[in-house]
Amino acid sequence: MAGEDELKLLGTWASPWASRVKIALHLKGLSYEYVEQDLDNKSELLLSSNPVHKKVPVLIHNGKAICESLVILEYIDEAFGAIGPSFLPADPYERTIARFWAAYIDNKLAIPWAQAFKANTEEEKAEGLKQTLAAAEMLEGVLKECSKGKLFFGGDNVGYMDIALGGLITWLQETEELCGAKFFDTAKTPLLFEWMERFSGLDAAKVSLQDGGRLVEFAKGGGLR
Repeated sequence: MAGEDELKLLGTWASPWASRVKIALHLKGLSYEYVEQDLDNKSELLLSSNPVHKKVPVLIHNGKAICESLVILEYIDEAFGAIGPSFLPADPYERTIARFWAAYIDNKLAIPWAQAFKANTEEEKAEGLKQTLAAAEMLEGVLKECSKGKLFFGGDNVGYMDIALGGLITWLQETEELCGAKFFDTAKTPLLFEWMERFSGLDAAKVSLQDGGRLVEFAKGGGLR
């Protein structure tokens, strides 16, 4: 990392979106200052850095704030393109495919999952879980297509889609404990199950993802946002 670059990450330990950014920074080998945020008492730094949404994560690079996890991933990849692995493919069409499926992960997997967890009725919970399971099965096929038989969505190396889904791993793994549903298993999603084990074993994931037991207690206490 160049000496003049100063990186600061605003996040919360439980945020899967902040985990994405941590993973990306570690994969690039970038040094950064992490500043834990209290979302019940938002800091002036967070409010001034993200005045529109007032949420984490926010990456501050040399005083300039970048918001939204997927946007931050692209920024890191472009701003530090000469350092570490590239997250997005060089081919323009393949880049659009990666962006499409990363947005799918947020809209069709993460949102229904959160709705299921926070549902007020059993019907709402069942519908959220149904949509999440359908998205997981869809991503099984996407992994087969995009990986071309290799280790990750990005092929031989971790890519944009890997990080997008990888940041959510601990939350998704603990869904069986929290909601009574299992999204990744050897029967319905064998490729994703193996991918999840492989991704979780990466050094960048080990230092960035949450402890499952602590996360369950946090979620049961009403901590999910």
